[in-house]
Amino acid sequence: MTTLPSLPELGSRAPDFALPDLDGRIVRLSDVRGEHGTVVMFICNHCPYVRSVIDRIVEDSRTLLAEGIGVVAIMANDYRAYPADAPDRMRAFAAEHGFPFPYLLDETQMVARAYEAVCTPEFFGYDADLALRYRGRLDESRTTLVPGARRELLEAMRRVAATGQGPDEQIPSMGCSIKWRAA
Repeated sequence: MTTLPSLPELGSRAPDFALPDLDGRIVRLSDVRGEHGTVVMFICNHCPYVRSVIDRIVEDSRTLLAEGIGVVAIMANDYRAYPADAPDRMRAFAAEHGFPFPYLLDETQMVARAYEAVCTPEFFGYDADLALRYRGRLDESRTTLVPGARRELLEAMRRVAATGQGPDEQIPSMGCSIKWRAA
């Protein structure tokens, strides 16, 4: 029997981080924190789940940013074993899709571990005080974009911004496992 990893507890505080962006500048959680909440997502370049929804991620992120919700993406895969996720490829992927948010490299994978991230894409939604209120999926899409799918992350973060609480029903994200470095 396989044991699924536990999800971070709702209400837990966002782990702090200081990671390089694609130009080598250090970006901290405080730099991306939004007035009404913050989304921390784990993505990568090569995952078919990410690739199928990346344009919707960008679209919803633009909306959230305009509404005072900070957004940041973190790539934690072992890019030496998965060269499609290397920093130069991250830069090209971000440019190709017009990322309106920082795309950060977690080379040590310590931030992914602190967030208890397990897959890409994976979304963590925090309230204005950086308490976890959403740990779910973007929407029902998997490796194929579902047209007209309910925008679960967008709706959840709007609720968090308005009420300080996330939705009662939260469906965990599904995607490719994070590619951990060999110990």
